[in-house]
Amino acid sequence: MATTTIQVLRETRDHLAELARERGVSIGQLVEALAAEQPTAAQRAERLAADREAVRRMMGVAISDEEFEQAPDVLGNIYKIAAEKVRAAKGVAA
Repeated sequence: MATTTIQVLRETRDHLAELARERGVSIGQLVEALAAEQPTAAQRAERLAADREAVRRMMGVAISDEEFEQAPDVLGNIYKIAAEKVRAAKGVAA
């Protein structure tokens, strides 16, 4: 794998070096670990879409992204939305 150089302030480099020493790794390994822990916006969006699709599959109910967005209590609202949709599909009054 190719490597590269990143320019940072000397104080930042020294701080990273101390953190790396405390963990028993190199600065490069520390930076790689930190980067791996921080997904990009695109990666977060991809995970969110995958998680929502998993919820839809597991519950067997089509929940729109808008309905997910409206839900401050996500899990509680998912159950509520799913129950309402199941009742509506069965023609049962709420």
